[in-house]
Amino acid sequence: MVSIREKLHQQVSDYVDSDRFDANRFEQELVYYVERLDINEEKVRLKSHINYFTETLNEPISNGKKLNFISQEMGREINTIGSKANDVNIQRLVVQMKDELEKIKEQLNNIV
Repeated sequence: MVSIREKLHQQVSDYVDSDRFDANRFEQELVYYVERLDINEEKVRLKSHINYFTETLNEPISNGKKLNFISQEMGREINTIGSKANDVNIQRLVVQMKDELEKIKEQLNNIV
């Protein structure tokens, strides 16, 4: 299996060595791919949703509908991480996170 790094390196080498090299276009493409593969923003938002979920869960009067909404937001972040990540290990973690989130949603359905 060819890693993203190797594939990108080969494509960059082919592109830079060609007669059609356009530095501005190359920079735009590179920024696009870096942003496309970066999951840091999603990780930060997911952590924030998890913290909010825990805070809401620990309130004296817990709100099942609010927890359900927060879990939906968590699912969106997990799905985005899964779509951006081109790494087998991250994909496995995404599957595990989805499985755990489904368990949470099942429990929420029992209290809503």
